[in-house]
Amino acid sequence: MVTKTSFPLSPSPIEFGTDGWRGLLGVDITLERLLRVAAASAQELAYRAPKGLESRTVVIGYDRRFLAPELAEAIASAVNGCELDPLLTETAVPTPSCSWAVVSRKALGALVITASHNPPEWLGLKIKGPFGGSVDRDFTKAVERRLASGGVFSPRKVSIKSFDARGEHLKGLLKKFDIDSLREGMRLMGLKVIVDSMHGSAAGCISDLIGDQSYGLVEEIRRERDPLFGGTPPEPIAPNLTQLSKLVKASNQAGKLTVGLVFDGDGDRIAAVDEHGRFCSSQLLLPLLIDHLARVRNLPGCVLKTVSGSDLMRLVAEGLGREVIELPVGFKYIAAEMLSREVLIGGEESGGIGLGTHLPERDAIYIAMLLLEALVEGREPLGARIEELQKRFGGASEYKRIDLRLSDMSTRNRLEDFLATIKPSDVAGKSILAITDTDGLKIRLGPSYWLMFRFSGTEPLLRIYCEAPSKEDLELALGWAQKLTENR
Repeated sequence: MVTKTSFPLSPSPIEFGTDGWRGLLGVDITLERLLRVAAASAQELAYRAPKGLESRTVVIGYDRRFLAPELAEAIASAVNGCELDPLLTETAVPTPSCSWAVVSRKALGALVITASHNPPEWLGLKIKGPFGGSVDRDFTKAVERRLASGGVFSPRKVSIKSFDARGEHLKGLLKKFDIDSLREGMRLMGLKVIVDSMHGSAAGCISDLIGDQSYGLVEEIRRERDPLFGGTPPEPIAPNLTQLSKLVKASNQAGKLTVGLVFDGDGDRIAAVDEHGRFCSSQLLLPLLIDHLARVRNLPGCVLKTVSGSDLMRLVAEGLGREVIELPVGFKYIAAEMLSREVLIGGEESGGIGLGTHLPERDAIYIAMLLLEALVEGREPLGARIEELQKRFGGASEYKRIDLRLSDMSTRNRLEDFLATIKPSDVAGKSILAITDTDGLKIRLGPSYWLMFRFSGTEPLLRIYCEAPSKEDLELALGWAQKLTENR
């Protein structure tokens, strides 16, 4: 059932996933289709403009993927043909730079050419609303209806204005930190940072923020543009970070306290590597950030987590007196809550984290700086801080996600139908306490012990998650899950 990706001869229907429209470049994503989707998206942004927003500006951004700059310029002509004003980024930028520009410039929204963490052969389009975050499902359904109706527009290739979106974003972030104190704290700790941007558009951002030219606190790897991303998807997961883990571990063994930070292809997701060379996803970073923001910064608000998020987030948040709200996977659900209530922090398992006092959107650059601030405040390495939180608040010590790539979308749909109908009484001999279907299938086996099946919203991929109190429990549950899905 699980095979290498096959390349279809015909394109898939234009349908939006959890965050945008994505597909294979040259098959699903073609110039003709992209122009139509960009025009329909821009028209919907204009139609839904909040009362009092007089702007006609739509920010156009792009990442470092193959043809992304050229396609961004092309969709700018489509936006212009809709009697709107495209504003194009000067260079490839992190997606949150576009979100920042929308809010700071009071624009209608943004269209970003990116496929985020997907494989190199993919491309896509993200839509940001006037609040800076991703638009909701109601919006994308309206875009799909516009496309189905066959509306006519004429792209106009005139002189397109451009601006330094990256520079504006970093300048705004500098105002949120005491950079001199942060640098001095890192120097006193002897803390060095190795940044892995995975050849993506977040390259150089941390060095520029810390002003590393004269301090030597930051080292960067995979900083140059490579549309093939070194042969692996630019997703911040452990199998893709062998080089970073080795470098961080070796540096610490040589007596230099070092932490690794990694960003995905468009700079909105983050992960880290601790002093032991251990991969730390947002499952471990979020509890530390919750503690720092609530206890040290004393910021207000509740904590938002997705169903695939570690129970440690809940334990830390509730231990600090904060309400916890669990949501489906997808940052747009977190963003919607940020727009309706006071939120301390919200995050998802895949590395997307945002603050209610910042943007209703993931901003991995901002989160990276907050993480460094938290380490300097605690005067302890990342791994030691996480272990201290686990001892203080409890929670499982083992977490793992397995990605099963399926042959095609029809295989995925058959498997999804199968999982929707099963009613198991146990998992590898362990009794089931509860089953929920908020997003996928989540099976609760005990305190901080659960198993979850969830399909990707953009590709034929099944993700199996498990959190358990021991490695033995973890492997038993995951083995049961993999056997269940075989040959379906």
